[in-house]
Amino acid sequence: MKDNLHSYMKVGIVQLMAYPETDTVESIRKIAEDAFFGAIEIASTPEDIRDEVKQILEASHLVVGYVGQPLLLNNKLDLNSLVPQQRDAAISIIKGGVDEAYQLGARQLAVLSGPAPAKEKYSQAKELLADSLSQICSYAQSKGGLGITMEIFDRDYDKKRLIGPTPEAVDVAREVKRHYPNFGLMIDLSHLPLLKETSDYAVKLAKDHLTHVHIGSCILKDKNHPAYGDKHPPFGLAVGENDVEEVRLFLKALMEIGYIGEGKQNVAAFEVKPLPGQSPDVVVANAKRTLMEAWARL
Repeated sequence: MKDNLHSYMKVGIVQLMAYPETDTVESIRKIAEDAFFGAIEIASTPEDIRDEVKQILEASHLVVGYVGQPLLLNNKLDLNSLVPQQRDAAISIIKGGVDEAYQLGARQLAVLSGPAPAKEKYSQAKELLADSLSQICSYAQSKGGLGITMEIFDRDYDKKRLIGPTPEAVDVAREVKRHYPNFGLMIDLSHLPLLKETSDYAVKLAKDHLTHVHIGSCILKDKNHPAYGDKHPPFGLAVGENDVEEVRLFLKALMEIGYIGEGKQNVAAFEVKPLPGQSPDVVVANAKRTLMEAWARL
């Protein structure tokens, strides 16, 4: 493509993944100062820095997304738990995330399903997940226009989530969206090799529900690699699954369904993480180059 990619999408980045060891305020400011980015995704921030973070975001003209997955992962909470008290705790902590997302001016909050239970419990777990998501969507809707999106993860390799294959994600989305149009799905290019799905298949299957995407990679070829599984390593690794061509195919599929396109400003956000000893800034630059080369080949 010869057109400017920024005319077709807003390029974002997941701050806590790109800068895992950097001071939160410093890394948010660094992203806000980089005009390449039109969007940022941040996780829950301590109250003592929240006002400073809010000031930076308000001045930045960035689209803000709230990453709710760590609230569930770090606290081992499960939106599809078969134990009522555990599911209630998961719903409650995400409602708290909704409140913080509104404080920080976020447009969207992301969650993930809980661990996959025994296979015979899948159907029940999906019903419980849809109910949990509906409760969260209702709460968010009662306070404003915040969108809720569920990220699709792998079921077999790393995170081992209920959702899971894209067809089942679509089933859950259809159920939740019967009453809550503020719900949608997130496809992460990093997870497609883990799901054994192609970009064309997953994107087109989820097209009616797709509200967010991540661009990244994963490692499956070397089980001894420190970034094996769902660790979002930099692009260009010999053992990595995604590089320029895979990003190109992802962009192509997104363009074909109209998620990105001329005049569109939907967010496509990098989710990349430095390997031990690597510079976060170099890894971010790597991601930009990969995107620009993939775009040039479209």
